Amino acid sequence: MKKELISIVVPCMNEEDNIFPFYEAVDETMKTMKNVDYEIYFVNDGSKDHTLDKMRELAKKERNIHYLSFSRNFGKEAAMYAGLKAAKGDYVTIMDVDLQDPPRLLIDMYHAIKEEGYDCVAAKSVSRNGYSFLRKLFTGWFYKIIAKISSVEMVAGARDFRLMRRKMVDAILEIQEYNRYSKGLFSFVGFDTKWIEYENQERNAGVTKFNFRKLFAYAIEGIVGFSTTPLLIAAFLGILFCFVSFIAIIVIIAKTLIWGDPVAGWPSTICIMFFLSGIQLFCTGIMGEYMAKTYLETKKRPIYIVKETEEDIL
Repeated sequence: MKKELISIVVPCMNEEDNIFPFYEAVDETMKTMKNVDYEIYFVNDGSKDHTLDKMRELAKKERNIHYLSFSRNFGKEAAMYAGLKAAKGDYVTIMDVDLQDPPRLLIDMYHAIKEEGYDCVAAKSVSRNGYSFLRKLFTGWFYKIIAKISSVEMVAGARDFRLMRRKMVDAILEIQEYNRYSKGLFSFVGFDTKWIEYENQERNAGVTKFNFRKLFAYAIEGIVGFSTTPLLIAAFLGILFCFVSFIAIIVIIAKTLIWGDPVAGWPSTICIMFFLSGIQLFCTGIMGEYMAKTYLETKKRPIYIVKETEEDIL
């Protein structure tokens, strides 16, 4: 019987201490799966440490290890897209190299696809161990907001870690957007998906590369990419304040004509001006964000640029 191939895509940036432990953990798990071969595609996303050296060393030792090294940092989304494009497996999974995605879950994912007929089995975290209080708070708010306004299903706690059939991977690769939010793209393409819950794991080594600024920008990417509700909010605020202004004008005219009451002094006027200016800038910023994304898409720049692969050293 011909063995089926599972491709494992692993985005990496400054993860020199995790390359070998990740490979050993995955290899140990995959050896327990019968009639299955596997390959790993490490994607070096502009690392400044010895991550690439570790990939080269491992690729020289193991024939099923491949890597792509970008010419600079293009971001995790670009790294995932590059890995999916390079993967040759009948099934493809995306995993974090820090072992926060437990390799043992691949066994359950594979069985669910083979025995239950799913196209995709995805992992979602039911806890956020290791996250700061603020990160937990804002992550919870983000999922609640995007679940209500998104045009596709957004599952709270969803990870990029999932095992997909080849036909689902091919569908994702057909979407060649420059501004990518993969969690939304996975939902957009559809296909039958089963969710597996698990407790969030601590990093094996190193520190997270997603600080608050990057997480906030990523959240905006998801909202802008899969919802036009912010534009409706801006339009609603414009109509609302036009109505409030109209009522205020009538009240001021009435008070002046009936009671001879003069208009209040400049402090209240200044406060109102600042408030309305803030609302205008907020709405302009919303529209500007959508225009910026459209501008970047029209440039048709490459999502990533590969500088080196394992074929260059073998």
